[in-house]
Amino acid sequence: MSKSKKKIFIIDTNVILHDATCIQNFQDNDVVIPISVLEELDQFKRGNEQIHYNARDFLRRLDELSIDPDNGELKKFDGKIRVVVNHNWHPDVEATFNEDCPDNRIINCAYKIYQESTDQTVILVSKDTNMRLKARSLGLEAEDYTTDTVDDISQVYSGSRLIENVSSSEIDLIYGSQGVELDDIKSVDMPHPNESFIIRNGQKSILASYDPFDKKIVQVNNPSAYGIKPRNAEQSFALNMLLDDRIQLITISGKAGTGKTLLALAAALEKRKDFRQIFLARPIVPLSNRDLGFLPGDIQSKLDPYMQPLFDNLSVIRHLFKHDDKRAIRIKAMLEQDKLLITPLAYIRGRSLQRSFFIVDEAQNLTPHEVKTIITRAGEGTKIVFTGDIHQIDHPYLDKRSNGLTYLISRMKGQDVFAHITLEKGERSELAELASDLL
Repeated sequence: MSKSKKKIFIIDTNVILHDATCIQNFQDNDVVIPISVLEELDQFKRGNEQIHYNARDFLRRLDELSIDPDNGELKKFDGKIRVVVNHNWHPDVEATFNEDCPDNRIINCAYKIYQESTDQTVILVSKDTNMRLKARSLGLEAEDYTTDTVDDISQVYSGSRLIENVSSSEIDLIYGSQGVELDDIKSVDMPHPNESFIIRNGQKSILASYDPFDKKIVQVNNPSAYGIKPRNAEQSFALNMLLDDRIQLITISGKAGTGKTLLALAAALEKRKDFRQIFLARPIVPLSNRDLGFLPGDIQSKLDPYMQPLFDNLSVIRHLFKHDDKRAIRIKAMLEQDKLLITPLAYIRGRSLQRSFFIVDEAQNLTPHEVKTIITRAGEGTKIVFTGDIHQIDHPYLDKRSNGLTYLISRMKGQDVFAHITLEKGERSELAELASDLL
């Protein structure tokens, strides 16, 4: 059997900004980096966002490979890497795309290689849907960068299960106990660590979860946190795992109005004595992918619109109490003393996360690499909660399969220190629920 021919992959700039280690993921195939990509990366070298770090890291790796091609740490595939200078326009590309822009130059580079390499498959790899469509209009093969995507979005772990037609004796066994051995509950089959269950029959029902530390099925009551009480089963599951000191990493997904961030913030306030600081952060993805610079005012004025939803959640909790209630006064004091920080995610990077309760809102707008960077910064005694809606992504190069929240859920499922729950029912209002379902 003959060995399959090597492919040639032309890499777009957004792939590198998404994953600085991307060149290690093409096995023994050849990788081409158009000079236009390096020129674009040069504009991203300075800054504190993850994309700026990725640009610097990739250029450093490429520089080391150019000096030492046999660098064992970096060269984890057998293909060749080359930077191609493409000054002249191919007539076919020039006739189709008359605008001189980086995207068209990269397509021009790929098309010229495609015309010259008749014995090899040439593939343009880009996170930009429009870029791929433009390339295919010229007969080029174009693919998304899918190394860190989830294969089947319908199989994403929900964190809970409905189990029906259970014998009353099993429900009675769980009810009021300190936990029941898994072998004694035949209706629960192969539970994941911290998975939650609605167990019921025609007459009785009970909420339960699998405790991986004691290896028991335990009852989940209706916990409350800082005045916030769950309104449905999934919210009870969420609050139960948020208040469990043994669970260090939690993901909560669900559509708008299901109470994701509110529950996480309430749990953080309830457990405040166990942590030095509470961080509530979210990534900034400007509308239409426009930079913050176009907004009027100073940096705080620019950031306020993005942070307002987080302050809204805090206001919901604060308004549960009278203004002179010690719990309302405590929230104000925590804000003034920086023990409770509401801030853009970029401002958290570089800070110590020792004994912190760290809530990351809108996590569906993070890349898998950004999620990994955040979690690997967790110090001793830190709890990290990611909340988001994988069906409402604002990032131009992410989708349901490739965003950091989906990736995290699929990869961490089965770990004892990880728990996930998908919130299904909206709790803002009947109108909000109707709009979310029908519009």
